Amino acid sequence: MEFDFTALLLGLPLAFALGWLASRLDLRQMRVENRQSPKAYFRGLNFLLNEQQDQAIDAFIEAVQNDPDTSELHFALGNLFRRRGEYDRAVRVHEHLLARGDLKQSERDRAQHALALDFLKAGLLDRAEAALQRLEGTAYEQEARLALLAIYERSRDWSQAREVAARLDTHSHGSFGPRQAHYLCEQAQACVGAGELEQAARLLEQARRLAPQMPRPLLEHAKLLQQTGQAQAAFEALLELHQQAPQALPLAAALLAKLALQTGRQEQARQLLMQAQQAQPSIDLVQAIAELETDASAARQWYVRHLEREPSLVAAGKWLAGEALTQPQHHSVVQRAIDRASGPLMRYRCAACGFEAKQHFWHCPGCQAWDSYPARRIEEL
Repeated sequence: MEFDFTALLLGLPLAFALGWLASRLDLRQMRVENRQSPKAYFRGLNFLLNEQQDQAIDAFIEAVQNDPDTSELHFALGNLFRRRGEYDRAVRVHEHLLARGDLKQSERDRAQHALALDFLKAGLLDRAEAALQRLEGTAYEQEARLALLAIYERSRDWSQAREVAARLDTHSHGSFGPRQAHYLCEQAQACVGAGELEQAARLLEQARRLAPQMPRPLLEHAKLLQQTGQAQAAFEALLELHQQAPQALPLAAALLAKLALQTGRQEQARQLLMQAQQAQPSIDLVQAIAELETDASAARQWYVRHLEREPSLVAAGKWLAGEALTQPQHHSVVQRAIDRASGPLMRYRCAACGFEAKQHFWHCPGCQAWDSYPARRIEEL
């Protein structure tokens, strides 16, 4: 049986024509899809620039459906959901990215970081912590550590915060020694509350070694010594505080006067306080000096001296409290009015966020900044 070459010759052009037609159909379909995807993308971008987030999200969802392999669109969509507060949808987008097997490692790390931010914004701190810990050893390591530090501070987990701060101190350009010292002081305060005074002393000693110039460890150490009946040692600790951080002396002025009366070192304390008052007037310093005066008239005279240098409503009220008026029946009314007006002036104000408080904070309750409260009252700023 002979092979019919005529049929073969006739079939070749037919096969070529069918192949050409199929390729044209594929190219046409690809052009349609490519036109649809950028069109939806640019439409979404236009909506986003015009702050029409609902329409932008719809356009991006359409673009993702047309091209599900486009990771950048997924990231854009997840960020939009997070900005809108739709954290569950943002989590789903980023978890979908992480579930893809063809994702590059850099993109996978980026998705993991975005997922951690979703959990942080949603307030799911335990899930955020787990997501951030998975970023160790990636390009997002430093950002993850800083976020972990914020989580541990919010939850007052000071031991974990110390570990993270130590790693940041080793691998970053900034110094986290003062932050670690604050954590040790916070732990020491908890130990004092639990009656573990020896452990508190050890923690404060560690804090002093970490940050010798910081006033807080010295001040907390002096308070602990005074609480345990070691007035002389506490007084010496405050003298060291004056040497290391003289700007913080107003915070310790009342305790210094009290310890001076207990130890009989009034004159030494008076000279130190007067020297500090001469350098930078402070109502706290004046009150401490007045406490050391045995004569009430001499004590009140210090408020007059302060008024000669600083127009202080607080000092005026302190002076007026012991003044004999020509109409004594009105004294209490006037005194009450001045005390009420000067009360807000005795607060401390955070330099970072403006949060005001009656007591001095090392860690602002408003913005969570450290060392943002000056050692001076609002009236003195």
